[in-house]
Amino acid sequence: MTDHIIVIDEGTTSTRAILFSAAGTPMGSAQREFRQHYPGPGLVEHDAAEIWEATLACTRDMIAQAGGADRIACIGITNQRETIVFWDRTTGEPLAPAIVWQDRRTADDCADLKAAGHEDAVQAKTGLLLDPYFSGSKIGWALEHWPQLKDAGERLAVGTIESYLVFRLTGGVHVTDATNASRTLLMDINGAGGWDEGLCDLLKVPRAILPQIVGCTTRIGHTDPALLGGAIPITGMAGDQQAATIGQACLTPGQTKATFGTGAFILTASGTIRPYSTNRLLATVLVQDGDTRHYALEGSVFVAGSLIKWLRDGLGLLASAAESEGLARSVTDNGGVYLVPALAGLGAPHWRPDALAALSGLSFASTKAQVARAALEAQAYQAHDLKRAFAADGVDWAELRIDGGMAANNWMAQDLADMLNIPVERPDFVESTALGAAMLAATGAGLYPSLAEAASAMRGTATRFTPALADDMRKTRLAGWQSALSKVLG
Repeated sequence: MTDHIIVIDEGTTSTRAILFSAAGTPMGSAQREFRQHYPGPGLVEHDAAEIWEATLACTRDMIAQAGGADRIACIGITNQRETIVFWDRTTGEPLAPAIVWQDRRTADDCADLKAAGHEDAVQAKTGLLLDPYFSGSKIGWALEHWPQLKDAGERLAVGTIESYLVFRLTGGVHVTDATNASRTLLMDINGAGGWDEGLCDLLKVPRAILPQIVGCTTRIGHTDPALLGGAIPITGMAGDQQAATIGQACLTPGQTKATFGTGAFILTASGTIRPYSTNRLLATVLVQDGDTRHYALEGSVFVAGSLIKWLRDGLGLLASAAESEGLARSVTDNGGVYLVPALAGLGAPHWRPDALAALSGLSFASTKAQVARAALEAQAYQAHDLKRAFAADGVDWAELRIDGGMAANNWMAQDLADMLNIPVERPDFVESTALGAAMLAATGAGLYPSLAEAASAMRGTATRFTPALADDMRKTRLAGWQSALSKVLG
């Protein structure tokens, strides 16, 4: 029976393919890490050819596990959103390094545009702020500085990761979905808006190199039979944070999810009404289902799980990421130690790409366990800063649904509930991003009559964490965080 779904989940540090049943049950997965390239301070790049090879290998593994391409009903794709790829339309081969969402090379360019008074108009159209996080300024920089892109002429194609993967999988379909397009600084997200001439001119990006914008639950194309053994329909796509929101079934206005992966991203569903923020939050397309766009309010934190990875790989303080939970439990408090994780600047609600990380409150009595605990505590503090900003925009959270790799840490999940003073719910299958992409693909393939019904049928059980911290302790810890943060912000 052809009822299996393959999801390609292309993250910041690895590619995975996950095999799902039509009921949303995970049946297998394959994963390959790829290299992170740091050619200079603030510069982060990927090799898109390496990503493609990893994607192809993982997808083939899942097709073999399912019993062949004829057992696969559809493919869904989800991806790191703002990373941008440059490739040759004739060969599909990359023409330059992929510039990763964490990259800060266009910070000065964005600051100049902001100083020139463009940010309000940009925010009105895109829901975004002028920050190097987003794709548009990266494209303009690359076209100016990498001659091979100019030399490519009409052969040049540009797109975010899902766009590149679809091109390679189908043998030439050049599209992007509305959620990823909404993260470029080049799309008018209002109504039926698309690529905007004024925004493209502002960031020096020719429209001709950009893909066609399509919905998230539609038949996008079929895979080249020579690649996967059959023409499998690609029927669902969304950026990773939107896919995670869908995977958590946060479709009703006010429902909120937080994904703790490489970064931390919190989205509150807004329905078909586009939100406007006066507190440095982002408006984004949550999903385009058919011709109807649904929106979300978003707060983006640049460093979450990557902080624990840095403690492990960069400083050698941890033998494994999982060790952080045991260390945090081994001490009764943080000992006055606070870690502001601005390793890639600070995201919402501060938007300070120039900020640098700081570890404060150290003494001879400080231990490795308190540093590890401070790193985990920082996730709740950053979430609390965002909760205040969301509330100021009229969207206070009643509960928070969490997912992502860090969410498996029970100590951190409880600390979130304690510091936010609201219930926190974690699905037993924490890979909500992949599950959301499966829901989109299932809807696009007609396995379910609507996205809401797919989400209801495919979401599994969850564990709930409730607040258990005294108010005075919460206030004391938050005051310590604000003091540490103020020193970083200057």
